[in-house]
Amino acid sequence: MQVQIGEATRPSGATTQAFNSSGVRGGALESPTSVKILFIGDTVARAGRSIVHEHLHLLQTEHAVDLTILNCENAASGFGVTPKIADEFFDWGVDVLTSGNHIWDKKEILPYLNENPRILRPANYPADNPGRGTLILKTRTGNEAAVLNLQGRVFMPPTDDPFRVADRELADLPPRVKVIFVDMHAEATSEKVAMGWYLDGRVSAVIGSHTHIPTADETILPGGTAYQTDAGMSGPFMSVIGVIKEGAIRRFMTQIPDKLESASLDARLNGVVIDVDSTSGKARSIERVQRR
Repeated sequence: MQVQIGEATRPSGATTQAFNSSGVRGGALESPTSVKILFIGDTVARAGRSIVHEHLHLLQTEHAVDLTILNCENAASGFGVTPKIADEFFDWGVDVLTSGNHIWDKKEILPYLNENPRILRPANYPADNPGRGTLILKTRTGNEAAVLNLQGRVFMPPTDDPFRVADRELADLPPRVKVIFVDMHAEATSEKVAMGWYLDGRVSAVIGSHTHIPTADETILPGGTAYQTDAGMSGPFMSVIGVIKEGAIRRFMTQIPDKLESASLDARLNGVVIDVDSTSGKARSIERVQRR
């Protein structure tokens, strides 16, 4: 299911240096056809929300961001998201919220998924689940963009095939929509890499989420698709992927199930900025960003 909404408003600002379409670091990129996308990785609990709030506007200004996307599935105490928190993200200037398997953890979010088209759940869940997996919207520059949320199947809850669902969702997009961003929420590196190659030349970017560890493999594939295996989390890094380290270590050592609580120290924002040519839909640069 796809929904189209109106224009997003973003602050303007300076250009950036990044990896260009030849895969090397280049100079400032400026073009009237440029669409700058900021994607912020899985935002974990209060620490993650706080670091995003602190740095979001500065990042948007520094990189002249036209479209801001944030994965929100861990925003409420590390598990799920609430309508109140989602509204806070939108108030701060996030345009689209993506998610993953934890989107269902807070039951109060279920009606909200139908009410607000700017929050997505993976498109390869059953069609009659609340919410939708694809959104078309206008960026600050007036260009149309589509955001597609997918979830992997390896070491993840059962869902439909994300590859075939991607085919279906892309086929349903109007041909005029050239800028297409994909959040591939998955555990297995191999599955994310495979999706990047599968969609190369068909979408502007495939960026992974879920594992909370930023990877150093950002690149532009031969067909013009920006790719990174995982953007990493925005949250507390003095932790085990966002939870208090002692509890996680104890669970590994004893194999006894126990409640995991969100950590709070050493908060970092992790994400990626992608420059897309709005005429062709091909990425021209990709740059990892981190703020502490």
